[in-house]
Formats: sequence, C-alpha cells, structure tokens
Amino acid sequence: MNKLKMGIIGVGGIAQQRHIPAFAGMKEKVELTAVQDVNNERAKSVAEMFDIPHVFEHYQQLFEVVDAVTICTPNKFHSEITVAALNAGVHVLCEKPMAITTKECEAMVEAARQNDRLLSIAYHYRYMPEAKLAKEAIFNGEIGDPLVTRVQAMRRRKVPGWGVFTNKDLQGGGSLIDFGCHLLDLALWLLDDPKPVEVIGKTYNRLSKTPGQVNDWGAFDHKTFNVDDHVSSYIMFEDGMSMQFECSWAANIKEDQTSLSISGADGGMDVYPFELYQTKYGTVWNTQAKLPEESLSPGFLQADNFVDSCLGNSELIVKPEQALRVTQLIEAIYESSETGTSIKLV
Repeated sequence: MNKLKMGIIGVGGIAQQRHIPAFAGMKEKVELTAVQDVNNERAKSVAEMFDIPHVFEHYQQLFEVVDAVTICTPNKFHSEITVAALNAGVHVLCEKPMAITTKECEAMVEAARQNDRLLSIAYHYRYMPEAKLAKEAIFNGEIGDPLVTRVQAMRRRKVPGWGVFTNKDLQGGGSLIDFGCHLLDLALWLLDDPKPVEVIGKTYNRLSKTPGQVNDWGAFDHKTFNVDDHVSSYIMFEDGMSMQFECSWAANIKEDQTSLSISGADGGMDVYPFELYQTKYGTVWNTQAKLPEESLSPGFLQADNFVDSCLGNSELIVKPEQALRVTQLIEAIYESSETGTSIKLV
C-alpha cells in the first residue's frame, strides 16, 4: 500500500478544522478519498473545499472505497459506526471520547481484534510538547514512583453554544465527557495506565441552569440544559496512587486553568508549563524546561501516527484499551454522582 485512502464520517467543525487539514498536509502518503455526513449538502461543500472526490449519503457506502476512516460524529454514534467500519475491514481513528459507555467501548475493542484492524481515539493532548517531555521524564525516573496526581481542566464561562455539546442524548454528558476527558486520558498515560479501583464523583450544572448567565462561547437554553458544567472527583488506583480530578465549562474562577501535576517518591512535576521539583545536594531544586517551538500541531502529529501505523511503519500512541479506561472512569464518576456513593471497579 503506497498511500492510505482516508474517508471522513461527519464533516463538522472538528473535521474541517483539525482532521481534514492534517491529512491534506501529508499528500505523499494519504489520499482524502470520501466524506459522509447526515447533512449531505454540507458534505458536498466540504468535499469541494478540500478537493475530495467522493460524497456518500450513507456511511456504509464509504467503506467500499477507503482503507481507513476518521469518525467525527456525535458521541452516541461512535461505537456503532466504528464497529461497522472494522467489520468492513477498515481501520478507524475515532474522535474522543471513545464512546458513551464502557460496554460500547468493549464492542469496539473486540471488533478491532476480530478483524485485525487498527483502532485509535483522538486524544491529541498526548502529542503536545509538554506531555511528551513529561512522559520521558517519568520513564527516566525523575520523580520516582508517582503517588498523588492533581488535574484541573477548568474554563470560566465557556459552555459550547454550538453543535450538540449540550445534548445529553447525543453526547452522554457535558464538560467531563467533552473537555475533561483529554486531561484524564493524559494523566492516565503519564502514569502508565494504572488500574482504578474506586471512584467518587460529583457533577453540577446549577450555573448553566440559571437564567441570564454570561457565556463567552455562544448562547444556549438554560431551561433545557441537562448536562454537567462542573465535575469534581477522587480516583484511587490498585497500586496505591490517587488522583484529584476537576473539570468545568463554567466555573466562577479568575481565569481558565489547565493543570496537571504529579507528586512522586523522588520528585514532582507540573506539565503546564513543564517543571520538575526535586531535592539535590541538601536543598530543594526547581527546574523549568525551555521547550523548542513545535513546528507541527498536535492534530497533525496525531494524524501522522495513525497513518504511519496503518501503513505498518509505526505503532499507535493511543491504544483502544487505554481509551476504554478513560470511558470507564467517566462512567463511574457519573454513576457516583447519581447514586451518592463511591463506585468500586474491582
């Protein structure tokens, strides 16, 4: 296979702004071959914009002319379309989250295994320069055994007022399943995929259900708002590690905050910006990295890894079993909030 024939299912904002431009930038090994969307006129417009030859009304038709697909639909349809593609012998890059439920994710993993096809999930935060440096530092023992991780994925007044982000039936949730999932995935990856054993969580949406709220990212109907806009949780792992995790679309805080810090037995680190905290020569040391400017975007690096893996020249950085673990935790956090109890995962 000289070039990978790529199809796009769902051609909304994330496809037009990230995935299609990334694949278009690697013409030596990718052919953007076909698109499909429930809005056929939009699909035709995007195909013309990016010079993509085939437009189909039904996603099953697309499988006949491609080697791989990128799925950018609402979360509700991730598992259904992924399984169909894998069963048709097509590799899959699916937008995050993997699916709404763990059961759906398990079906996706099994379909990939049975059909010997590749499946990856678009958790592009792993490709950020700070994340790659943090992964290398932990691997090389800079902080020793990780003990406590703290994660915050916080936005002040930025509920997405477009698309279907606040539609629980289509998305499965709000700030956690949309935004927090990225930082949750990154933390688990840095910690080398530890096994969670117990989760306690609490979700909120009082701000977004209150009339007259200021929102920087467009208008939404507070009367019908039924997803989470703020989530807090505590996660415990089999090896004794713990994680404090919080995310929000609409917190009353000074400014947006994306942070991930890990305290280990021999040192600690912050990822944004990347810093190490250690003791040496009888004193405390703080080391800040000066990262080179990354010439390639995380979205491009993600696409490049997927394409190279499909062509047999690389190994997937985001594996489906890892993405399943993220969904398992998201599902447990929601269940804990609904039941008012901690959720045991063993």
